[in-house]
Amino acid sequence: MNVSRSATDTDRAMMAMALQEARSSLDAGGVPVGAALAAGDRLLASGHNERVQLGDPIAHGEIACLRNAGRQPSYQGMTLYTTLSPCQMCSGAILLFQIPRVVIGEATTFAGDPEFLARHGVEVVLLDDEGCMAAMREFQERYPEVWSEDIGGR
Repeated sequence: MNVSRSATDTDRAMMAMALQEARSSLDAGGVPVGAALAAGDRLLASGHNERVQLGDPIAHGEIACLRNAGRQPSYQGMTLYTTLSPCQMCSGAILLFQIPRVVIGEATTFAGDPEFLARHGVEVVLLDDEGCMAAMREFQERYPEVWSEDIGGR
């Protein structure tokens, strides 16, 4: 399986929501990773990384979004939008909840492993979104010590 670069208008709109979440985290001095969970064109939940703000090492954006979505009887037909390629912990949550589709804003500042998700049956779309990359570059320049203690230092 390969990672696709074909995005829909809904994908771009939902990524804009995820990027707003990422910017909220950056404005609070946190890691600018935002996520949104949608069923079709209906937003179910969003969230952002709060690792710095809460002092919680697992408060990544994707995890916060899933927490905000609450219990779902099924994630079939849903798409998770994330501004940054998911780390292994967040990829594990995607697989655990059997989320069938993930749209990634960028995989340049942190490559993650989109192919890992694709190999496990997840449809993966990579946008190479300049806004997502700009937020991460700004964070890395402003807070290099924080980036190096998280996934950026691994």
